[in-house]
Amino acid sequence: MPFFICPNCGHRSTATERTAGFRNTPKGCSKCGFAFLFELLDDYYPAPNAAFFVCDQQARVIDAGRGSFELTGLTDEDVIGRPVKEVLGLRWQQDGDNGDPIDTSLEWGVRSLGKKVSVNAEGDLPAEAVADVFPAYDDDGGLLIVLTPES
Repeated sequence: MPFFICPNCGHRSTATERTAGFRNTPKGCSKCGFAFLFELLDDYYPAPNAAFFVCDQQARVIDAGRGSFELTGLTDEDVIGRPVKEVLGLRWQQDGDNGDPIDTSLEWGVRSLGKKVSVNAEGDLPAEAVADVFPAYDDDGGLLIVLTPES
């Protein structure tokens, strides 16, 4: 049974289908009512202080979910419609592999887990985090980026 996660509230659920009923519309969150969920290939437990960002197929932010304001100090209005790497000031710390996990997920449709990144959102102090990047497994493409601050 596939696992799903809501980028708005972090609620995890399971289902046999990725669409609702006989229609071809994406499933919404049963807990908070958010419009769509991300399917995870394996069970995934985000940290309680993780920040969620949903991006379109050009890596522009289309929603800032749970924990995003706490990590960056930026509201939804500050980030929506802007390139995620620019607005969050993401600087990847290379660990042997070359490339940007966001670009890799968009191009190849694969997830990148446990990538160290420096987050320097506008007007905020830099913070170190661990990033998990998930591609959207639908026709629209896009990404779910989960940033967990390092303590």
